[in-house]
Amino acid sequence: MTAAPPDPSAAGPAVVTLTMNPAIDLCWEVDHLEDTGKNRARVRSVAVGGGGINVARHVVRFAGRATAVHTAGGEVGLRLNRLLDQEGIDHVAVGIDDETREALVLFETGSRRSYHIVPPGPRLQDREGERCLEVLERLVGGCPYVVASGSLPGGLREDYFAAVARRVKEAGSRLILDTSGPALRAALAEGVFLFRCNRTEAESLTGRPVSGFDDARVLNERLVTTGAAEIAVTTLGELGALCSTREGHTELYVPPLPGEALSDAGAGDSMVAALTTQLAAGEDPVSACALGVATAAAAMLTPGTEPFDVDVARSLRSQVRTATRA
Repeated sequence: MTAAPPDPSAAGPAVVTLTMNPAIDLCWEVDHLEDTGKNRARVRSVAVGGGGINVARHVVRFAGRATAVHTAGGEVGLRLNRLLDQEGIDHVAVGIDDETREALVLFETGSRRSYHIVPPGPRLQDREGERCLEVLERLVGGCPYVVASGSLPGGLREDYFAAVARRVKEAGSRLILDTSGPALRAALAEGVFLFRCNRTEAESLTGRPVSGFDDARVLNERLVTTGAAEIAVTTLGELGALCSTREGHTELYVPPLPGEALSDAGAGDSMVAALTTQLAAGEDPVSACALGVATAAAAMLTPGTEPFDVDVARSLRSQVRTATRA
């Protein structure tokens, strides 16, 4: 079932996001990492992370409306909820028995390098996964876009995101998917509105290197023609991204950065948030992806998972070059 076009003037959230495996990101900085003795660190920030939560946060920063659905368990889960409340993010927590994970972002000021260290996270029970689906189903009625982003935690069946895709379609909404692994393949077999992947995920789907636009086109063409995705977006790092629909393929090139690239952590979530916000506002896929590419570039100017500058992202939008191929 194809969802009806979104109504940008509709009340309620324009975007509902799903994060099955969130984390609290502890960002520390050190002058220089030493392999002996103690490394004295300074706490740079403490923030909630996870694909869908990040997307919801950035949708709001672009003046959109979003609600984040996420799991939360143990003491870390309680802290996660408090941090989201303090940040003012509209969210619905689904309690789980196991402990929510913590991740570490280490920024070395001397080398200006960031290291993102992420544990696998909790194992969920089937009943916990089902509760998330029930909460999502209650929220998506009348919401034009749902974003399922981030990893699938252990314990859930591999076709979990396929079940998400089915329920979203049945509700008349459009699913934007950004995940990886076996759960990704099952969801694509079900079919989604938009799929975003990076080079690593693209290579896992094609079984061969994806180094440029031609390689990405082979994958995107397959996804679109088989009905796995109405829109396929493959990001190519420093090159940019390829946005594909049944009308054709558009290459979008990364704009010149106005500063030093410090970290690519969070660039993908930032891109998804920007393009989803634009789609919810009624923009066409290529225009939406152009802001997405600009926003990912802006995100690289900040260390660790710190938020990008919205004004910088918007200023870079006009510098994203495009080339359309039939």
